[in-house]
Amino acid sequence: MYADRPAFVTHCQRRLAASRQYPQSKRGGLLLLFTSLEFLLTFLPGTLLVYFLIPKKVRNYWLLLVSLCFYTWGAPKFAVFLVGSIVFNYIMALMIDKLPAGGLKKTVLWLAVLGNLSILFVFKYMNFVTGTLLDWFPALGSLIHQTDFRLPIGISFFTFQALSYVVDVYRGTVAVQKSPAYVGLYISFFPQLIAGPIVRYSTIAEDIENRTITFDGFSRGVMRFLYGFNRKMLLANVLSQAADAAFAASELSVAMAWLGSICYTLQIYFDFSGYSEMAIGMGQMFGFRFLENFNYPYISKTVTEFWRRWHISLGSWFRDYVYFPLGGSRVNTKGRLIFNLAVVWLATGIWHGANWTFLLWGCLYGVIIMIEKLLNLPKRLPQHKAAAVGYQVLTMLAVVVGWVLFRADSLRAAGDYLITMFGLNGAALVDTMAVFNFREYLVPLCVGLLCATPVFRRLHEKAAARGAVWETAYELSDGLVQKVLCALGLSYLQMKAHTPFIYFNF
Repeated sequence: MYADRPAFVTHCQRRLAASRQYPQSKRGGLLLLFTSLEFLLTFLPGTLLVYFLIPKKVRNYWLLLVSLCFYTWGAPKFAVFLVGSIVFNYIMALMIDKLPAGGLKKTVLWLAVLGNLSILFVFKYMNFVTGTLLDWFPALGSLIHQTDFRLPIGISFFTFQALSYVVDVYRGTVAVQKSPAYVGLYISFFPQLIAGPIVRYSTIAEDIENRTITFDGFSRGVMRFLYGFNRKMLLANVLSQAADAAFAASELSVAMAWLGSICYTLQIYFDFSGYSEMAIGMGQMFGFRFLENFNYPYISKTVTEFWRRWHISLGSWFRDYVYFPLGGSRVNTKGRLIFNLAVVWLATGIWHGANWTFLLWGCLYGVIIMIEKLLNLPKRLPQHKAAAVGYQVLTMLAVVVGWVLFRADSLRAAGDYLITMFGLNGAALVDTMAVFNFREYLVPLCVGLLCATPVFRRLHEKAAARGAVWETAYELSDGLVQKVLCALGLSYLQMKAHTPFIYFNF
C-alpha cells in the first residue's frame, strides 16, 4: 500500500522545492547518491581502480578531480561555489599564516568568517528572511522583493569544514597547507562532502601528506560501508514508509501518531548514521581516518549526553568554535552561562534549516540542556535506579517530541501532530491504519530498536575476549550476514525503492 512510492520522496520534493534548497542538474536528477546503482557499480569501483593503478604522488590529484566531478554531476551550476570556497579559504589561511599576531591578523580572520557565513546566509536563509518580512509587513512589498536563491548542495557542511581550517591556522593548532590542491581535497573529498562528518583538518592532515593502505584497513572500510548501506536501505528506507504515512495522514489515531514518531526517530538515526558509516568506510578504503559521528545516542541517560552521542562532528564544532570562545561553562554568572548556551542552540537550530520548526527545535534542546546544567541533573536526583530510569525515559520522550518538530513542515503541523500524540484532540486511541502499519513494520521496528543499542558491539567484544578463534568466527559470520543484506538492498535499488538521505537537505 505504502511501498509503491514512499511518501518521503514527495515530502522532500515539496518542502525543498518550496524553499528552493535542492538544486536540480541539467539531467533533471539529483546528486549522485551513495545508494544509487550508478555510484555503487560505476563511480566508486572506477575511482578505486584508477586510484590503485596510478602512482602514489598523483593520487591526491585524482581524488580531487573525482570529488569535483562527483559534486558537479548533480549540481553543475553550483560547482563554482565549492571551488570558490576552496580558493577563498586557501588564500585567507595563507594570509593569516604570514601576518604577525595582532589586529591585522584578527581582521583577516574576521573577513574569512564573514565571507563564509555571508555566502551561507544569502543562499540558505535569504529566501526565508524576505518571505517572513513580507508576511509580517506587507507594506514593505514595494521595498523588499521575495528572493529566489537555490542552495548549493552540502554548503552547510563544506563551509563549516573550511571555516574550522582557517580558524585552526589562526590559532596555530595546525600548520597552513601550501598546496591549493591539498586544501581542495580536504574541503571537497566526496565521501563526506555532502552530509559530513564535518572533518577537522588536524584529523586528516597526516593522511593527506602520507597515508598507508593495508588489506586489513581496506577490508574494514568495505565492512563499514556495508553497515551504512544496509542501515539506510533496510532500516531507514523501510521505516520511513510508516513514518511518512503518519505525517501525511489527514486524520490520525493516538497509536498511529506514536508509531509514526517512533519510526521517524529510528529512520533519521539509521539514515544519517548510515551515511556517516558509508563515508567513514570509503575514507578507510582510500587510507583516510575520519572520527566517529554517532555513538548509540538513543541509550543516553540525559539530553546533554544525547548531544554528545548524536552528530558528534557538528556538536564538537559548535563547542570548539562557538561555545568555548564565548566562555563555555567556566563563567562567573549563571546569566552568562544561559547566554552562551542560548547562542549555541539557536545557531544549531538555524544551521539545520530556514524554517521556524528548526528554530524551535534548537530552542527546545537549549532550554532542556540549560535546566540540566543549572540544576545539575540528573546527579541531584536520588541515587535510585528507578529515578535514573525515569529520567532516561523523559530524555527519550524529549528526543521523540523534538523529531516531530524536525519532521513537520510547519509549526502548525507539528502542533497538530503532538496534540494527537498526547490525545488532546479527541482522536481515537487505535484505528485500522495503526493496526495495519504495526503489523506491516513490526519486524523492522524491532530490528531497528535492537540495532540502536550496542548489543552487537558487545557480542563482538565478548567473542574477542574468548580468543582469536571466537573473534574470527564472529567476524566471518557478521561479514556473511552483511553481504547477504547488501544483496537484498541492491535488489530494492533495482526496483527503484530508495529515498534521498535526510541530511542532504542541509
